[in-house]
Amino acid sequence: MQTLISIEGLTKRYPKSDEFSLKGVSLSIRQGERFGIFGPNGAGKTTLISILCQILTATEGRVRYFIKDREVSFSDIKQHIGFVPQDLALYEGLTAFQNVEYFGALFNLSAKRIRERAAHLFDLLGLSQVANKPVKTFSGGMKRRLNLIVGVMHEPGVLFLDEPTVGVDIQSRTAILDFLNALNREGTSIVYTSHHLDEAERFCDRIAVIDRGQIIALDEIGPLLRQHAAADLTQLLIKLTGKEFRDHV
Repeated sequence: MQTLISIEGLTKRYPKSDEFSLKGVSLSIRQGERFGIFGPNGAGKTTLISILCQILTATEGRVRYFIKDREVSFSDIKQHIGFVPQDLALYEGLTAFQNVEYFGALFNLSAKRIRERAAHLFDLLGLSQVANKPVKTFSGGMKRRLNLIVGVMHEPGVLFLDEPTVGVDIQSRTAILDFLNALNREGTSIVYTSHHLDEAERFCDRIAVIDRGQIIALDEIGPLLRQHAAADLTQLLIKLTGKEFRDHV
């Protein structure tokens, strides 16, 4: 399988912080895979994804992007990247369609393409009947589904997802995962993090476990479970990262 993203010695320390959020992270993400990044709160998951999307700048190290085995600059690949953050990236005073219209325009989609794409995605994710209603009236699950639609309006080749199903009901969660699996079958590579480890175990091809800014395990889930004599992903993470609380004030 071809390399999509190569991460080499990635280090991040925020200004005025005495600790590193990432410490020499190196790994490769492959074209077409569903790659999971997991670990406790504060382990560095969101920081890593934010650097991969060029939202944050690394302190040291580099990220290299490839299309068909040819290295490309971020300026060339940014149109191929979609990002769905944990915090909802929506304008609550606008309607669902006005939100996708705005974000579609940021990717230079034509008005005609925005209408076509929005109609298709609203239908797939059950929002057709509320397309012209303000987002502030939506349930949590509806907002999560719209957040996902915004992130894929431009049909990205790689989609980064930070807790895409947090706080949603089982119906929305199922719809989101079905949609992501369909995207992946059509060729979209997915980089994903979640605290729903049962969901992740069914969804991911390979995973990296990160703790205190370092990769402590990297492989397909089956081999990792066997290597560490773990019954499931939850037990694996407890064995690798311990039981202590990771709350931050």
